[in-house]
Amino acid sequence: MSFGLASVRTQGGTATMLVAGDMVIPIEGEDRGVLALLDDWDKALPRLEAIALAGVGARDAAAVEFAAPYLPRQIFCTGANYRRHVIGLIMGDSAMRTAEHEGLGDEERRAQVEKMMDERANNELPYCFIKLPSCVTGPQDEVILPRNVVKPDWELELGVVIGKRAHHVTPEQAMEHVAGYVVVNDVTAREHIFRRDKSAIGADWLSGKCFPTFLPFGPMIVPRQFVADPYDLTIRLSVNGTVYQDESTRDMMIGIERQIAFLSDRVILMPGDVICTGSPYGNGSAFGVFLQPGDVMEGTISGLGTQRNPCVAEA
Repeated sequence: MSFGLASVRTQGGTATMLVAGDMVIPIEGEDRGVLALLDDWDKALPRLEAIALAGVGARDAAAVEFAAPYLPRQIFCTGANYRRHVIGLIMGDSAMRTAEHEGLGDEERRAQVEKMMDERANNELPYCFIKLPSCVTGPQDEVILPRNVVKPDWELELGVVIGKRAHHVTPEQAMEHVAGYVVVNDVTAREHIFRRDKSAIGADWLSGKCFPTFLPFGPMIVPRQFVADPYDLTIRLSVNGTVYQDESTRDMMIGIERQIAFLSDRVILMPGDVICTGSPYGNGSAFGVFLQPGDVMEGTISGLGTQRNPCVAEA
């Protein structure tokens, strides 16, 4: 029986529950918190499966409020990893173009960028950066738009949750270290990514990515055994009912296995660490539309649940 692992708000704090269909099931005797369960994932998973099958105490999921499943120790993001997304960014943002793109017409430039993306997918290493755990907020919580950000943008992504310590693993070994998948929204202060005063140094990921509430996370961790093909999921995000992202994970250029192998060659991946695997086409910057106070983002990934985050101005 398939299920997800979630944290539900209670009067006293939060409770760990399983999400099975449109029901939530309390975890009797196993409520150590989601991160503690991930630390003991190989032993915990069979016990959780038994609890889901028994369904004792099940109640309507619509009657509960979901919090972020847990606070990850480390959060990694893979940038520029969806073909259509990157082509759109380069075509629309002169700051992302290289010297070889200048002086070309739109069709010539697009052909050159498409060729570059194909080469990246086949041969290049992932481009990874770190996002702070203090960015995490719940799947139904407010996203605070900072007073010093003019172009806050959405990036709904497939998150990969690590379930076993990984260091120097190969792509062939990588999936053995995955506990499951989750919805993440890598909210971005678009105008802060490339600093004009330090452009030669590179992207400023701290200023562009790490404001509080800039990572809606959840509603649940779905074990990888229940996701038939992580490269056949639909990522869909709307703002105020208008759909902007509606793409497939098939457009991912560097796969999950290669991302895990790359990261584990540089850091030790621990249970509960999250890898945000890249955003598909449809960010606000592609349309010249950015988040405003009062906006509501609704994002969903096939089988992983839905986020609904209202946006508010920083007080």
